[in-house]
Amino acid sequence: MASTNQVSFDLFHAAAAPAKGSSTFKAQFDALKPLRQWLDGIEIKTPEVAHFLAKTIPAQCPFERDITLFGRRVAHIPPLCKLNPLYEELVGLRFRALCYLVDECGEDIQAYS
Repeated sequence: MASTNQVSFDLFHAAAAPAKGSSTFKAQFDALKPLRQWLDGIEIKTPEVAHFLAKTIPAQCPFERDITLFGRRVAHIPPLCKLNPLYEELVGLRFRALCYLVDECGEDIQAYS
């Protein structure tokens, strides 16, 4: 059974539009699907690659900021990672790298938090 996040993610990428003169639906074309599949298919096989991915992919969204002027918030920049169409795949790749370091290498990953 699919989780709630997976279901909403699948619905977002398989959004349907009604065909003219028909009650059937036509799925939208997902141009990033090959890249998504490639990222999901990356296997972590060496500690060097796992360390590189864990260091390179941030643990949390680094772009959210409040802009203050004279002690008052005048603007808010939202977390831009949610706008990244590959966000879920990159977070999953980082998670797989951290799991490899723990399970296969027996390393402590506290430094990557």
